Amino acid sequence: MIPPSNNFKQDANAALSTEVPLDSDLGRLTTGSGGPVQNNQASMTVGDTGPILLQDINLIDKLAHFGRERIPDRVVHAKGAGAHGYFEVTKDISHLTCAKFLGKVGKRTPMFARFSVVSVERGSPDTVRNPRGFALKFYTEEGNYDMVGNNTPIFFIRDPILFPDFVHTQKPDPRTNMANPDMQWDFLSHVPESMHELMLLFSERGLPDGYRHMHGYSSHTYKFINDEGVAHYFKWHFRTNQGIKNLSVEKAAELQVSDPDYSTRDLFESIERGEYPSWTAYIQVMTEEEALNYKYDVFDVTKVISQKDFPLQEVGRFVLNRNPENYFAEVEQAAFSPANMVPGIAPSPDRILQGRLIIYQDTQSHRMGPNYQQLPINRPLVPVLNQQRDGRMCFTNNGGRLPNYQPNSFGGPSEDPRVREVDMQSAVKGYAGRHTIKVTEADFEQPRKMFSIMSKSEQQYLIDNFAGALSLAQPVFQRKIVPHLKRIDSDYGSRIEAILKQKNADY
Repeated sequence: MIPPSNNFKQDANAALSTEVPLDSDLGRLTTGSGGPVQNNQASMTVGDTGPILLQDINLIDKLAHFGRERIPDRVVHAKGAGAHGYFEVTKDISHLTCAKFLGKVGKRTPMFARFSVVSVERGSPDTVRNPRGFALKFYTEEGNYDMVGNNTPIFFIRDPILFPDFVHTQKPDPRTNMANPDMQWDFLSHVPESMHELMLLFSERGLPDGYRHMHGYSSHTYKFINDEGVAHYFKWHFRTNQGIKNLSVEKAAELQVSDPDYSTRDLFESIERGEYPSWTAYIQVMTEEEALNYKYDVFDVTKVISQKDFPLQEVGRFVLNRNPENYFAEVEQAAFSPANMVPGIAPSPDRILQGRLIIYQDTQSHRMGPNYQQLPINRPLVPVLNQQRDGRMCFTNNGGRLPNYQPNSFGGPSEDPRVREVDMQSAVKGYAGRHTIKVTEADFEQPRKMFSIMSKSEQQYLIDNFAGALSLAQPVFQRKIVPHLKRIDSDYGSRIEAILKQKNADY
């Protein structure tokens, strides 16, 4: 195991490099166990045309690894691209949080970013109409901090128990193994809180021109805690410094055929040219009292918090300036989880966030084994000391001779008194039970406001694209969706209904 150093770039390069220099004299071909390979172009056979021998160790080693090259794809966010960079603090927010990586203007923290298309398979085109994942890993002196968000400030659902069902509707039909619009629109018709996110998806923002030209959001509300233990709630906003650019419907369709990896290529080639993309980081901040008394539930991820009520405050910026040397090692094996936090940042009661705190780590353990955080791309810069032992693919000394239990009388790592348990506490009240979040007029107010501030051309773009996608479903599901749209705005719903009637005589 290569120990962490203060130079992340040097440390990462060392961790990801080969043990033997790629030199004509020293770079000899070997088997996985390091044994020499005399001939890698022909199998060992009995004579020129005879059968292959079981003693061909190189062939067995090569084929065995080939059959196991793939790890399970991410259930969502399977198609993505990533790059290394740094985060730099530009404004002092030490009065809000004791997180050290945010504690001083000019402080830089190494980081890794992964952008993705949310619901498609790994081999799908980059330019489909779909939300985009926006995941950031900060390698801080207090451990890794992950910000796992999207390019939209809201989401389709607000209770994690619906998340598997929602994702299932975006995947192939279990019978035909093809996309089924009926599944998608049937589900969405039963969750009208999804209408806000659907409006964003079918607006021009639904087809970003690559990953460099889109904003990013935490979507969830989180908690800051400062040195005095005072808490504030906040949301992350990352605004692209390249400017927002979106693809036309026609251009996106063309690229799906001519360049299905368009977004991946654009990010990679811009960094290779030295045109390093950057984003300015902002936060929306509110006191605990302001959060609890706001007109909308700030822990409901289907709602935005007005920037007029709580303006954006600049924090810093991040720059991506180095491409991965190996996609699998650095992008495919990159594992993000909103549960990876540092002192000074804590979760909120947001239901979807609470579910993600559990499922992200569990999913990565399934994909890569319980020791996935020991992989170079996921490994913190700080030493990792605990009683976790064994499991597949352990890359460390596995704790050596230290006891693997606590408390004990033989030494080993002890609790850190700098971490205050009170920082993670929140006052709660009520009865334990399955409390359904009821649909109210509040679920339609924000999408109504969004539609009202759109220009005529933006409204028409939204209506045409929404109606076009909805027309692929059976009329029974179209008729269930339209009342939700009319509740947002009667003109909006009626214009979509008119297109549906024109397209389908059975409406």
